[in-house]
Parts: sequence; C-alpha cells; structure tokens
Amino acid sequence: MPVLCVVPARLGSSRLPRKPLLPLAGEPLILWVVRRVVEAGIADRLVVATDAREIAAVVEQAGYEAAMTSPDHQSGTERVSEAVASKTFNSFDVVLNVQGDEPLVARAALEGAVARVRGGDPIGTAAGDLNAALAADPNRVKVVRDARGRALYFSRAPIPFDRDGRGEATYHQHVGVYAYTRDALEHWVRLPPVAEERWERLEQLRPLLHGIPIGVALFPGPAAPGVDTADDLRYVEAQLTRHLREVSP
Repeated sequence: MPVLCVVPARLGSSRLPRKPLLPLAGEPLILWVVRRVVEAGIADRLVVATDAREIAAVVEQAGYEAAMTSPDHQSGTERVSEAVASKTFNSFDVVLNVQGDEPLVARAALEGAVARVRGGDPIGTAAGDLNAALAADPNRVKVVRDARGRALYFSRAPIPFDRDGRGEATYHQHVGVYAYTRDALEHWVRLPPVAEERWERLEQLRPLLHGIPIGVALFPGPAAPGVDTADDLRYVEAQLTRHLREVSP
C-alpha cells in the first residue's frame, strides 16, 4: 500500500502572517517540515499542496514537488483532498496529511498513523504523552481512546477529567497528522459540519461525530509543538539550531 504524503500550506495566517515562509535556522518553515517527512522514510511520494506560488517556488527550488490548490479551502483536509484528486496521484490509496507547521513531528507519529490505516481503520492519527499539569492548556488538544484504540473524542478541555484530583488520570496529546484511505478522505470532505468542530475549532470532530472511526496510535514521550505563535517559532528555532550544532562536523 504505497503512501502519498501531502503537506498543506497556505500563505494566510491570522496569528503568524506568511507562516510557511518564515525563516527558521536559515530555512523557510515549510522546508523543515518536508525534510522531516522525507528523512522519516514513511512516504513513497511527497507533494506540498498550496494556494501560493511563492510557497510552490520555494519548495520546487529545493528539489521537491508542489501542487497549486484553491485559495478558498476552509481546512487543510480540503486542500489535501483537492491535490489527491489529481490524476497524477491516482495510484495511491493511502494518504498521509502532515500539517505544514509541524517541523518537529515525531517519526513514530507518522508511522503510527499509517499503521492504523494499514490495520483497517479508515482514518489514522497519533498522540503522545501529556503531563497532567499541562492538560488544562487549550492549545494542547487531548484525545480519549476506546478499548480498540479508536478515538472517542478530541477536546481542548482536559479529558478525561480527574474529578477526585488524585492525579491518576492519563492524558494524551493529539498530533496534527492524519492518514486516510482514499475513500475515507473523499467521504470526510463531503460531510456537513458539526457544531462541536466549530466550538472546539477541531476539524477531526466532523468525521468522528458522523461515525467514521479514527484510530489513534500512541507513542512514548511528549508530542513536539507545532508553530502557531511567535513563542512557538522561537522555541522550534532553538531546537533546530541545537540539532544543527550537534550534527555539524
């Protein structure tokens, strides 16, 4: 089951304008994401789906593939779906969506999401460990799984809730990585919105609450942060700079 990885990247961002092109340790953010996926060796082919020729040019000049998509999409999943619909990619039945602001995404998260789909789930994603002291942070999306490892609910609220305050609850932080079968992806984008996705600002609640199973692969250790704020940008740049120093001769 060959895997097509699509990295959605739009130029507009309310909190970090021109986010995919912001420099991190000397390179645009989008290139760090692409290289992270390529180095993981999970995908048989990778394409950046974007609404901006500036982003496509940066990606192509670095030797990678880009595809232009509509500027009117409301989510990364819609953008991925448009790219996958191209005849260029009709030989791929498994699609991996890695958001364009995840330059530190764990290889285990990518492998886990794909493994859930190969194991029979229509949609797969991943989650890492989360310290209970951070569970109330709404920027850290939590997920609770059932006995089969499928998502029961995703929330910005602390779920499960430790009512008695004994410190016994275990929390898992969702990572913005999705694998899908082609059919599941096409089904997702045809579904009508649900109120919960608007309240929580979490697009994955749409397929979940319409009854599409989402397998959640757990991996040890905390989930690496994405780049959503200026503080995230500074933190990720520090991590990348340290990595470069460690690997330089």
